[in-house]
Amino acid sequence: MTVALIIGTQWGDEGKGKVVDYFSKNADYVVRFQGGNNAGHTIKVGEEVYKLHITPSGVIQGKTGVIGNGVVIDPEILIGEIENLTKRGIKPKLLISDRANIIMPYHKILDGAEEQLLGDKKIGTTKRGIGPCYSDKISRNGIRATDLTDKKTLNKLLERIIPVKQKIIDIYGIDHTINKEKILDVYSNYGQRLKDFITTTHIELNKAIQNGKDIIFEGAQGTMLDVDYGTYPYTTSSHTIAGGSTIGAGIGPKHIESIIGIVKAYTTRVGEGPLPTELFDKTGEYLQQKGHEFGTTTSRPRRCGWLDLVVLRHSTMISGVTQLAITKLDVLNGLKQVKICTKYQLNDRKIDFFPANIEDVKKCKPIYKEFEGWGEMDKDAEKISDLPKEAQKYLKFIEKELQIPITLISIGPGRTETIEV
Repeated sequence: MTVALIIGTQWGDEGKGKVVDYFSKNADYVVRFQGGNNAGHTIKVGEEVYKLHITPSGVIQGKTGVIGNGVVIDPEILIGEIENLTKRGIKPKLLISDRANIIMPYHKILDGAEEQLLGDKKIGTTKRGIGPCYSDKISRNGIRATDLTDKKTLNKLLERIIPVKQKIIDIYGIDHTINKEKILDVYSNYGQRLKDFITTTHIELNKAIQNGKDIIFEGAQGTMLDVDYGTYPYTTSSHTIAGGSTIGAGIGPKHIESIIGIVKAYTTRVGEGPLPTELFDKTGEYLQQKGHEFGTTTSRPRRCGWLDLVVLRHSTMISGVTQLAITKLDVLNGLKQVKICTKYQLNDRKIDFFPANIEDVKKCKPIYKEFEGWGEMDKDAEKISDLPKEAQKYLKFIEKELQIPITLISIGPGRTETIEV
């Protein structure tokens, strides 16, 4: 039995979908433990490309996908993904936690209103209702998956919640009246369509562990978007780090045997917030275009920069990462010079940690170590020694600085374009 956790170590978009898909070949269950459809995982199998927002990536391999209690679910999006996969010949094996909170129409309205009110101080939310849904969960005003399957229970909850939401919408000055009966009918229908998937997933997972099954936990977004340890307030609304997995799935931390940190060979970020190594020159444009750095969920262009070891030290430490998977190394092909940030210059001192104060982060200037670039690498490479020597040196430096072994290298988007060490 193995229980492995796969998380992003940067600002998301590290290539977790491909890595989860790759490791899923040996798994029985693949579990999403946080986030919602603000995440996007892309998987390429031959000429087929799958873009998933909430369905666990392992379903493409025919594995049982589990949506844990820590996830917030937009049932319309989830049902659409299930139908789309079914049409493409994949009938997903799916289990949904009865404790997972549901994104409601008023969450999306309020999400957009808050961003509009903030103006140039906006957070950069995807406006999909994720934050307001998590807020309702914490304030105990949430609607959970189990509630969708009982129309009387759902009606009782809506009668209590909607008057409060309507007053908030009115305060924002939005001309919208919440139609309780319409929501009740639509979401009750969602509940009937999903009821066969909804179950006590934490019990299922703990039984699976007892029975020696292999399980992969799949994180959404990345460490630097964690609500506590990311670039707050420019973060998501959940815990993207290793600690979030056990709460978001209902298993004990003692069961997790390995924690795989996904590291993109450079750094990207979508939306607002500081990015210390961001490039505003032709190299930044090169990385964006060659790396196809446009959001899977939003299609927004991703900001690009050099690899940042300050960020990686921070993220690998707080999650106890035991091994690294380097992705998109091939995007650096053709550059005459590549750089890695090793420290920050903050005013008159050099620091090697990531500050909590967002204003301090904005002041941080990266201190770089420069490396000679390399040409094209062999897409059929099977081991590290098959890569250009300059690329090998780049990887060895990362491994040495972080004191964590690199066990997987992605040199292209396809399943086979992968080197397992």
